Amino acid sequence: MATKKLTGSQAVLEACIAEGADTIFGYPGGAIMPIYDALYDYNDQLKHILVRHEQGGIHAGQGYARTSGKVGVVFATSGPGATNLVTGLADAMIDSTPLVCITGQVFAHLLGTDAFQETDIINITMPITKWNYQVTDATEIPGVLAKAFYLARSGRPGPVLIDISKNAQIQSFDYEGYTPCNHIRSYRPKPVIRKNYIDEAVELINNAKKPLVIFGQGVILGKAEKEFKKFIEKSGMPAAWTILGLSALPTDHPQNVGMLGMHGNYGPNVLTNECDVLIAVGMRFDDRVTGRLDKYAKQAKVIHLDIDPSEIDKNVKATVGVWGDCKETLPLLTLGIQEKDRSEWLKVFAEYTQKEYDQCIKEEIYPSGKEMTMGEVIRIVNETTKGDAVMVTDVGQHQMVTCRYAKFNESRSNVTSGGLGTMGFGLPAAIGAKFGAQERTVIAVIGDGGIQMTIQEFGTIMQTGVDVKIMILNNQFLGMVRQWQELFNEKRYSFVDIESPDYVMVAKAYGIAGAKVDDRKDIVSAIQTMLAHKGSYMLEVMVGKENNVFPMVPQGCSVSEIRLK
Repeated sequence: MATKKLTGSQAVLEACIAEGADTIFGYPGGAIMPIYDALYDYNDQLKHILVRHEQGGIHAGQGYARTSGKVGVVFATSGPGATNLVTGLADAMIDSTPLVCITGQVFAHLLGTDAFQETDIINITMPITKWNYQVTDATEIPGVLAKAFYLARSGRPGPVLIDISKNAQIQSFDYEGYTPCNHIRSYRPKPVIRKNYIDEAVELINNAKKPLVIFGQGVILGKAEKEFKKFIEKSGMPAAWTILGLSALPTDHPQNVGMLGMHGNYGPNVLTNECDVLIAVGMRFDDRVTGRLDKYAKQAKVIHLDIDPSEIDKNVKATVGVWGDCKETLPLLTLGIQEKDRSEWLKVFAEYTQKEYDQCIKEEIYPSGKEMTMGEVIRIVNETTKGDAVMVTDVGQHQMVTCRYAKFNESRSNVTSGGLGTMGFGLPAAIGAKFGAQERTVIAVIGDGGIQMTIQEFGTIMQTGVDVKIMILNNQFLGMVRQWQELFNEKRYSFVDIESPDYVMVAKAYGIAGAKVDDRKDIVSAIQTMLAHKGSYMLEVMVGKENNVFPMVPQGCSVSEIRLK
């Protein structure tokens, strides 16, 4: 290709196009103005979504990445614009979400002088990015961005931040075209699969009497849903999921035994401490899944499949650590394992499921009291969507209830903040999720606390016309904190009762249709109206103030000490 003169700003946009980035979430400012000026001429190739706050931009980028399977791209200016990305970067890092964030920076000769809107974003974000880099010379831009996209999406995905000084953005240079990156010396995105570990794992599975598979988001990130399904179906093993693994396997699959962890299902939690072989696929043994580590699955031989070798033996000691991409390791295991009927072992899970339904779930989804419950609302959503919607949740009681009760038929249908637990995630992530899966219905389920953290993103909906269904489950409390205060602090409700505005009026001010429901007789028709409405719609549902989410593993307890009420 012949060389041509481009500015650094144009080179940034050429890289985005070459990498297949069709949507950018961002907010302009002084230090990134040259890139925005160049963007004016790229409107036909790149869609830019003007958010109302940089945190909204990065959460939207996460939602887009999670539903599309592509790298989310986010633009922000220097100083406060860049620091407003920090929460989203930390969230994306812990949840392995591929992002490329491009921040503007002051002129190179001003670095270190405390210039207007100068912040050392490289050192600030070093612990919460997979890689970050500061560009002060435009000639570096094509190579640096190629590396950024490659690192963000390969191996265990994650966020990358590239900080570009203003002089590099306006500098012209001889552009020789864009070459995507597919190799970096000393970086191995996929560890070499070791056949002896596969053989050892196969032997353990074949000899197991009561095996249990637990799967996380690694199955989705590895695009290994079909391989995983073949693996469990041949083996006959029960399979339980982490909240980020939810939707990798259809929720109605006969071997899907439910959710793990603090608010997970009764059977998979208790029986984790009774299985003889525990097979973990693409999950990291987070403390919310394991409870007390010194009492976690001590009786079991543990097989841990992960693309990131640092996760193996980090929290739970593995008998066999199977390094590698699960899209490649699962078929090797499937080839070696014997086809087995494990119906008797699955019956044990079914008995626990029935006990949980009788003592806990039935009252939550078919309540006898006057107050509506969150579980009841999610049940009606399931009945209306038939499990075909993307559910985006904020953080709190509504998140746990939605993850417990939502039904999913296809992968990439559950978008939530897992490891960081970021309140305010839900609304902007739902906007991004819809841009990432435009043909699907996207429903944001948010609490009355979380919605007020990023409610300004109603403005993004207004300006773009994006079709997101927003359901606020309002219990007039910061519900999860209140539940802990009730159970463990003698009902000393310290600063958890939160007042809300008239959400219907707020939505109306942004041109979003809406309604409020506080009577059970209206809830079915209200949800049907929301889903049938063309364009975004906000539905506020008043639910019981002091309803709790059960089962629950109290902090400091083992998973087998899970409480049903």
